[in-house]
Amino acid sequence: MIHGCCLCGNVSYEIDGPVGDIFHCHCVTCRKSQGSAFSSLARVADENFHLYGEDYLNSYESSPGKERFFCTECGAQIYGKREGTDFITLRLGTIDDHPGSEESHHIWVAQKANWYTIDSHLPQHPEFEEN
Repeated sequence: MIHGCCLCGNVSYEIDGPVGDIFHCHCVTCRKSQGSAFSSLARVADENFHLYGEDYLNSYESSPGKERFFCTECGAQIYGKREGTDFITLRLGTIDDHPGSEESHHIWVAQKANWYTIDSHLPQHPEFEEN
C-alpha cells in the first residue's frame, strides 16, 4: 500500500495497485499551478486510488475537460483528472512512500521555463507524448 497526503494532512490517499512510469511535465499550466519549473507525475488507475478528506478537496478546470484537484486548506495539488479516462494523474510531491516506478521522460519541453536547464539522461519531448 502506498500513502500520500497534502501539506496540511487534511486530504490523504492510499494506492493499492501499480503506479505508472514517472514523467516530468514542463507545460505552462503545470509550472504555474505548481509554482515550480515542472511537475512530476504518474498515472494511477481510478480503481486503485482511494481518497480521504474529500470535504477539503476542490478542483479547477485548467483546460477543457481537465480538472486539477487541490486541498482547500493548504492549496497542495493532489491529482489531475481528464474526463473520459480511467486513471488519475498523481502529483508525486504528495506521495509519502516510494511509488515502485521509475522516471521515464520529460514532456512539453517546448514550454519549459527559460531559466531552467534540464540535466537529465531521460528522453525529452517538445509536447505531450505517450510512453
